[in-house]
Amino acid sequence: MRHLRKNSFKRLFSFSKLVEDNSNGNKNETKSVLPSTQQSQKPTWTCFSFDEIFDATDGFSKENLVGRGGYAEVYRGVMKNREVIAVKRLTKASTDERKEKEFLQEIGTIGHVHHPNVSSLLGCCLDNGLYLIFAFSLHGSVASALHDENSPLMSWKTRYKIAVGTARGLHYLHKGCQRRIIHRDIKSSNVLLTADYEPQISDFGLAKWLPSQWTHHSVVPIEGTFGCLAPEYFMHGIVDEKTDVFAFGVFLLEIISGRKPVDGSHQSLLSWARPLLMNEGEVEKLIDPRLEGDYDYTQLKRVAFTASLCIRTSATWRPTMNQVLEVMVDEKLIKENLKMPEEEEEEEFWGFEDLECEFGSPFSTSPVNSMSSTCT
Repeated sequence: MRHLRKNSFKRLFSFSKLVEDNSNGNKNETKSVLPSTQQSQKPTWTCFSFDEIFDATDGFSKENLVGRGGYAEVYRGVMKNREVIAVKRLTKASTDERKEKEFLQEIGTIGHVHHPNVSSLLGCCLDNGLYLIFAFSLHGSVASALHDENSPLMSWKTRYKIAVGTARGLHYLHKGCQRRIIHRDIKSSNVLLTADYEPQISDFGLAKWLPSQWTHHSVVPIEGTFGCLAPEYFMHGIVDEKTDVFAFGVFLLEIISGRKPVDGSHQSLLSWARPLLMNEGEVEKLIDPRLEGDYDYTQLKRVAFTASLCIRTSATWRPTMNQVLEVMVDEKLIKENLKMPEEEEEEEFWGFEDLECEFGSPFSTSPVNSMSSTCT
């Protein structure tokens, strides 16, 4: 059995407190999970026994391995009541204290979210390791649905539904939760699809609670996925809601185009899409050619315009997720209200080539194993 520190259990089971690292990473502050004026919503998940999840996954057999991340593996399982589950297991190689803390923090974070567009935690297991149990997503992730050769072509109607649903889930994390949550790793492989293709944001391993009196976190080391990282996070480790907004913009471009955020030749989706977004007359060049013209042009323009706002270099000029929904669904915002000053626009579309030149390559900026090179 993995040895767990006493403080780790305190972080897991104390739902009125959460340990937050400050910007220099050397001190801990205890922050209330809920404002004193709000009533805590009791978590609905339960503790599973190791025997239950071991039997459900056929002993964590290779045939049931459906995903692997930086410090965890995900297995498909079937319970005795025929319920299909997904079991996320902290890998035996991930023995360092920080990864254990992040895994436990994920339980504390996702255990308090309740929204149809955010993946819900069914339970956990602390026997013989650390395990999270979720409902299994029948259609996998948006990444697999878009890019796997064996997956059927995703229609525009489904893509638009996924875009709007993911926006609603992210808006909930930023504004609807009892405390602000910055996901920090929004990407297509972290958005799962239910049986009716309803998107659900998942994988809260990098998520941060952001107290109301704080404007941002300063995070070290830089972790995430190249091609989806906001410049202020990539360069300076600054994390707030606008970090997720930037990544959501990349996510929208991926849905529109069917392209990966970084392709096999290391071309950035952002670098390809930015010139087309600058010219409204070329917006149709963004669309996935596999759709063969079968899409709603009005919806495409709204989604593309939203993406152009989200991927702005300056976080100040990116929209909030509330504004994103107003543009995508309600069409309430007038474009002039979101227009940047001319001096800001002149410096806006510098692209990621500058970062690549500065650091020598697009993948040389982070510590070993701290950043993925693609968003899938």
